[in-house]
Amino acid sequence: MKNAAIGRDNGDEQRAGGRERRFFSETRKSLTLFHSIFFLSLRNLRANKLRTFLTLLGIIVGVAAVIAVVTIIEGLNQTVASTFSANGSTVFTLAKNPSVITSREEMIKMNKRKDITKEDADAVARLCRRCRRVGWWMRGSETIKSAYSAADNVMIRGASGAIFDIEDVEVETGRGWTENEENAGQYVAVIGPDVVKNLFNGAAPETVVGQEIHIHGGVFRVIGVTAPLGKIFGASRDDFVMIPYSTSRKILPGRGSLIVDLQVADSSEMEGAKDEVTTIMRARRGKITLANGDEVDSDQGFTVESSDVFLNLYKDATDNIYLVTIGVSAISLVVGGIVVMNIMLVSVVERTREIGLRKAVGARRRDILQQFLSEAVVIASLGGLIGVFVGFALAYLISFLVGFPALVSYWSVVLGVGVSSVVGIVSGIYPAWKAATLSPVEAMRRE
Repeated sequence: MKNAAIGRDNGDEQRAGGRERRFFSETRKSLTLFHSIFFLSLRNLRANKLRTFLTLLGIIVGVAAVIAVVTIIEGLNQTVASTFSANGSTVFTLAKNPSVITSREEMIKMNKRKDITKEDADAVARLCRRCRRVGWWMRGSETIKSAYSAADNVMIRGASGAIFDIEDVEVETGRGWTENEENAGQYVAVIGPDVVKNLFNGAAPETVVGQEIHIHGGVFRVIGVTAPLGKIFGASRDDFVMIPYSTSRKILPGRGSLIVDLQVADSSEMEGAKDEVTTIMRARRGKITLANGDEVDSDQGFTVESSDVFLNLYKDATDNIYLVTIGVSAISLVVGGIVVMNIMLVSVVERTREIGLRKAVGARRRDILQQFLSEAVVIASLGGLIGVFVGFALAYLISFLVGFPALVSYWSVVLGVGVSSVVGIVSGIYPAWKAATLSPVEAMRRE
């Protein structure tokens, strides 16, 4: 019995070893066949370079369009998200108007609102229990001068000291103003890197601190220079001057409405803090009734919102761009697939005698099918790969010329090459099947 069991074990081992050897043998044959078919396909494509290139164009255009748009939009998404979401989960604003106005009627309605005043900001700071920090600011656009140069349309922000912490403004050189300087309305200023470049001929920030600039008749001493923020949508974020709010009331004409920035300790308290601020402002103002023809509309007269409003609107816009681009690219890829199919059908006709000869010497239907299907896939995949490089080059060219950021998205590369390969398979099935089903005798007779 024991010997019989040992015999069965040995037999099982031999059969398992035989199956393993057959598996590796079949795998090696398949890889060798694939290698031969692949390089044969490349040789046939190189024999008709112009026709191959024209075949590739439709797929290249479609894939390049997807890659370029995705690269630009991904870069913009990252920049916008980092710009508007810095402290975004804990910061919201109280303002006269919303940050996004989508119609003329809405703009007319918003302009009828009262300005947000310093008294409103003080009331919110005093009564909002969930608000960790409250700061306010106003802005204007002025010509500023130094002993060396002048600059027009520079944004002037009159801000309370809390804005530095709420907006995480980094003063890279020098310092921000103190509470005493703010309360006394001192003529001190913190400037952006572009102001250093334009007014002081790009001097080192250390040498700029302590120098004077002139704003609307006032002489300000520079006490700090902020870290560079770069551009967004092609516009610089470093061309500004920040001065104490109490000082800005003396020099900025019109004064205008305040924007109040509020920060909570934790994002979980955001909605509760918004409700508190809304309740405080409603108690101060009540509801405003607006007559619009025969209709009467009510308005609370202010806006409480976070950066999510802008980000959601921006995301909706970019999603629509994605859809339009994918639609246009899909049409291009369909056209490219039709061209691939036509070219492969022409190739089948031209190589009928070759197909007949291969079948006569033992080639199977599967071999012919694999060869022509491989050629279609190689054409489409090559077009997809070229389209990826063209798309990236186009995206970085646009980024360089316009100033938009670009960000490589690896999933778009996989999508571009993958979709083009699928197009090649779908487009090559019929020509490959037609070639595989040719009768060798009839094929050999054709001229």
